[in-house]
Amino acid sequence: MSARLSHTIYVGNLPIDIRESEVEDLFYKYGRIVEVQLKNPPRPPGYCFVEFGSSRDAEDAVRGRDGYDFDGHRLRVELAHGGRGQSFPTGRGTRHGGGGNKQGVSHRSDYRVMVRGLPSSASWQDLKDHMRKAGDVCFAQVFRDGDGVMGLVDYTNSEDMKYAIRKLDDTEFKNPWSRSYIRVMKMCMNVMLSATTA
Repeated sequence: MSARLSHTIYVGNLPIDIRESEVEDLFYKYGRIVEVQLKNPPRPPGYCFVEFGSSRDAEDAVRGRDGYDFDGHRLRVELAHGGRGQSFPTGRGTRHGGGGNKQGVSHRSDYRVMVRGLPSSASWQDLKDHMRKAGDVCFAQVFRDGDGVMGLVDYTNSEDMKYAIRKLDDTEFKNPWSRSYIRVMKMCMNVMLSATTA
């Protein structure tokens, strides 16, 4: 995909057998499509990335198709560079990745995992891509705490969250700059609060 992430949208909750032409039919009216990249997770639902020729077209596609009912599947559509502006407090640490407001710990879904042991070069997009191996991720954030770099990941349902804990714990996380073995555990709010106020 192009590095111009503001031109790219993430489309989640797709039928697992959807074709590229069907994705193009969903989004062609919002502007010129540069590329469609379908992903095939081990379990449904499917997801994809769609790159437009301009960021305005991408934003129009988010407004027009987020929540759209496609053959009984309510689509989740968001800009691929963001998480819709939500962020997490980091105490004395440094936040990585998209964010905007500072209203405390956002609870985007009830199906949240904590990821520890991330390399210092990890971005929220790297984390999101890795954790999508277990299912549909609706939000990811990477930041520093006293023990190094950690992340939070929200899934859209409990089965994907449980699958992530079983299958992605102690797996190799890698990006173009570094690699490490991560720990994945269910998120507890008291753990988060102690980490961010330490």
